[in-house]
Amino acid sequence: MVFEKKMIAYGEPEEDEEEEEEEEEDMVDPLETLRQKCEESEHCMHTQARLEKCETRVGSRSATEEDCTEELFDFLHARDHCVAHKLFNSVK
Repeated sequence: MVFEKKMIAYGEPEEDEEEEEEEEEDMVDPLETLRQKCEESEHCMHTQARLEKCETRVGSRSATEEDCTEELFDFLHARDHCVAHKLFNSVK
């Protein structure tokens, strides 16, 4: 039914649909905001530095079996641990 309605309008979106899209663009995800703030904390910066050091080391070698999985998981754990304590206070 919706497809037929759009076909009749020759692909031009209705005003109601445009307003809904504009409202969605204005919303900010609190999770992303908190992740950015937590990445700036001392513990997260330390684990992120270890991750970047590992990536540099692995990237400089042409043949290595080493990967930075452990460092990545340490960073994500530290960031998510920080976020977990703050996220639900900002969600309505």
